[in-house]
Amino acid sequence: MAELAPLDLGFQGRDRVIGAYVLDTEDGPALFDCGPASSIPRLKDGLAPRGLALTDIRHLLLSHIHLDHAGAAGSLVREHPGLQVHVSEIGAPHLVDPSRLEASARRLYGEAFDTLWGELAPVPEPNLHVVGPKVLGLECFPAPGHARHHVGYLGADGTLYAGDAAGVRIPPHIAVLPPTPPPEFELEAWLATIGEIEARDPQRLALIHFDVVDDPQPHLTELRRRLAEWVDVVEAGAGEDEFAQHVRQELGNGPDDYEHAMPFWQSYAGLKRYVERRAAA
Repeated sequence: MAELAPLDLGFQGRDRVIGAYVLDTEDGPALFDCGPASSIPRLKDGLAPRGLALTDIRHLLLSHIHLDHAGAAGSLVREHPGLQVHVSEIGAPHLVDPSRLEASARRLYGEAFDTLWGELAPVPEPNLHVVGPKVLGLECFPAPGHARHHVGYLGADGTLYAGDAAGVRIPPHIAVLPPTPPPEFELEAWLATIGEIEARDPQRLALIHFDVVDDPQPHLTELRRRLAEWVDVVEAGAGEDEFAQHVRQELGNGPDDYEHAMPFWQSYAGLKRYVERRAAA
């Protein structure tokens, strides 16, 4: 079995921001998430100590299509045409034609887009597979809340490859934060996803941001509590600066480590959009 520890993709020169995982499947080595194209050199560097080259990886399992998780997919397939990519039905069309995804991200990040994410290349349709209940021996299930196109993968060893569905925890800190970017954050869906995770009773959570959690239940309890709390803070009228200050005070030490993985302004924007939509319903 491959070592259960993330490959640190060294995003923008920082450690413990974005990871990816190597796992053994019934059809050979696979990656869980791949980060952005800007981190491909670090991805390859991380494979080498494990005795692997990119061309040894047979499958790429994607949690969802946000650029910090899946941005490199098309570039990796172009370099390694045998790579098979697995993604949700909702996410698949945006990998085949990422033009709308890129346009949306460029509006959000402006001139910083290319430096942050690099190229967003399409994934050829023959390389793309829509996930079902089983993928390469892992259970796969919808995990919306952070995004509608999010899925989770549960291995037979009890490891849940969680993407962002189990939140963010940046070692050595222990706080669990929910990344709530626009446009698809939905509290009710995420709470239901936490329930689905708990029902499967995973032994550990493989987080992309960042590392492995060996105490899933307290982690998920904190995630559930903070989701509800953050919605309440924004619903009570907090602006972006007030919300960010609230989060920094909660964290005490380490807010910069978290903010590189999940910018607080972005989480505020998703919360604000959700609160306004709920009020209008």
